[in-house]
Amino acid sequence: MTGDHSGDDVPASLPTTEGEQELPAFDEGRYVYCIVRADDANDGDVLEDVTGVDGESVSFVVVDGVGAVVHDCEGIYDSADLAEIRRWLVRHQSVVDAAGERFGTPLPFQFDTILRGDSETVREWLREEHETLTSVLESLAGHWEYRIEVVRTDPVDEATLETDDERLADLRERIDDASEGAAFLLEKQYDQRVAELRRSGRDALSADLRERLSDCTREVHELERSPAASLADEDERSDDGAETICRLTVLADEQRESEVGSTLDDVAAEPGLEVRFTGPWPPYTFVPDLGGEPTSGEGE
Repeated sequence: MTGDHSGDDVPASLPTTEGEQELPAFDEGRYVYCIVRADDANDGDVLEDVTGVDGESVSFVVVDGVGAVVHDCEGIYDSADLAEIRRWLVRHQSVVDAAGERFGTPLPFQFDTILRGDSETVREWLREEHETLTSVLESLAGHWEYRIEVVRTDPVDEATLETDDERLADLRERIDDASEGAAFLLEKQYDQRVAELRRSGRDALSADLRERLSDCTREVHELERSPAASLADEDERSDDGAETICRLTVLADEQRESEVGSTLDDVAAEPGLEVRFTGPWPPYTFVPDLGGEPTSGEGE
């Protein structure tokens, strides 16, 4: 099993923008990184030793112990330079990580979430949403997100599948005895059956892992293996033949991280399987919708 949370990693849930577009302008705004339970922070305090997106200074707007981590801005962040976008994403995540280290589990916002207006606008929003924000922060306290990918590095070959599946074995015999035209149609049925068996195997392994993880986590969500695989419903293979079995994200109490790791070690011990494990991340996937949430710059 491999697992890490290095400073260059960015969770997949953070969106990027590509290409140039006409960007909305505004006189003043506040870029919002996250919300924290900030009982020991004062309004206007600076998050020291942390540099925000595009080198901006990061500060707090605090209302009754609930703080928004922000920086002043005059527009949204967009670029045709993917390297620049990557740097912004890493800076965004670094700020959220720093806030989490100081205050505990943050309520993270997506990259380029901006509230138009000044700090008083942020305070007004915090007052309006104070009860909801407090409840969510209390619910998520001490819980973090972990991303899991299970890969079969040595997929089961067709000969083994034939041994375990009578229908596939029968199709092979019929192909061997058929004329060229009939064999072509039978081969299509054979390929479809192989795909069904591989998909069934992935589903069974994924369901078993979700059940085992449910014993040591609060929530388990399944992520798409890849957009291409989901659209085409075909095997997802890398150039070296490895097959992605499943991609999961879980919400777990930080005190049970070792139990999650132990469960994944058991899976990784199975021949031909590799488990990739990253975290802890702020719980991007598990933050509920907020009625008065600041708007993403991309949406603006």
